[in-house]
Amino acid sequence: MSSSSVPGAAPTSTTTPVVMPVTKALAWLVGTAIVALAVYYFIGVDQGAYSVFGKDMHVHEFVHDARHFLGFPCH
Repeated sequence: MSSSSVPGAAPTSTTTPVVMPVTKALAWLVGTAIVALAVYYFIGVDQGAYSVFGKDMHVHEFVHDARHFLGFPCH
């Protein structure tokens, strides 16, 4: 009698790891880094005076409480 036919026994199947090509992994790494830097800029750096949108404080005011929660001083 095999262990797979015993009630309550764990299945005996084996799993193989998923192999990701280096180019695909590099694309994910670069994409994640770009998104992380954009989030860091908008939450931690953008303050209106040197904003990518000119002297507009909308982004700063939108993330103002998050800035303080994450420890970024802004005034």
